[in-house]
Amino acid sequence: MVKIKDIPVLDRPRERLIHYGVESLSNEELLAIIFKTGTKGNSAKDLGINLLSKISSIKRLNDINFEYLKNIKGIGESKACDLLATIELGKRINREVDTLKNVKLTNTSVVFKYYKDKIGDKKQECFYCVYLDSNKKILGDKLMFMGTVNYSLVHPREIFKEAYLLGASAIICVHNHPGGNPIPSKQDYEITNNLIEASKILGVKFLDHVIICKNNYYSFLENDDINF
Repeated sequence: MVKIKDIPVLDRPRERLIHYGVESLSNEELLAIIFKTGTKGNSAKDLGINLLSKISSIKRLNDINFEYLKNIKGIGESKACDLLATIELGKRINREVDTLKNVKLTNTSVVFKYYKDKIGDKKQECFYCVYLDSNKKILGDKLMFMGTVNYSLVHPREIFKEAYLLGASAIICVHNHPGGNPIPSKQDYEITNNLIEASKILGVKFLDHVIICKNNYYSFLENDDINF
């Protein structure tokens, strides 16, 4: 195998980036820079080529996880962390709304714009809670559950405990539908009703439950089909 140090200086990935611009680099060269070093018998560029051959398309980097990466020979934990951090940074740069914290919520589209980029294309369901003060200013959000969302997993105790810790006056629940259809299921209605009843007892207002897909969303509040 050819090592990076054996490649003519101006043909090495970093030097090509410096002299010709990052746009001139191939996908495997970009990965080589992220990986920094290779392994015995394989250059950093070889690792990039190997990874690309396994995933078949550069777009699939959006879907890979830590466990998948660290099991690829030559990548391991450190390189997996470096790559995932780089991918996530790229995602955040391209989000329409880069943060919710301290944003005053005026309509549901703000929630949709933020979460469509965060979880709209996830392959499993992610259930978030957004916490607001009395002026509808967002204090923060928290991922509460991952996996198939069902009544037994979405427990009011965990959701409202976080509200008390943040001093929140209201909450909005958000989760995604990986299939691309935002229409609520029977379980979605059950979860929403359960949380509404708990909010009345616990004194934290339940504002909405928003179901996110990549290109559209469903808001229980906007559709006025549940008794808040």
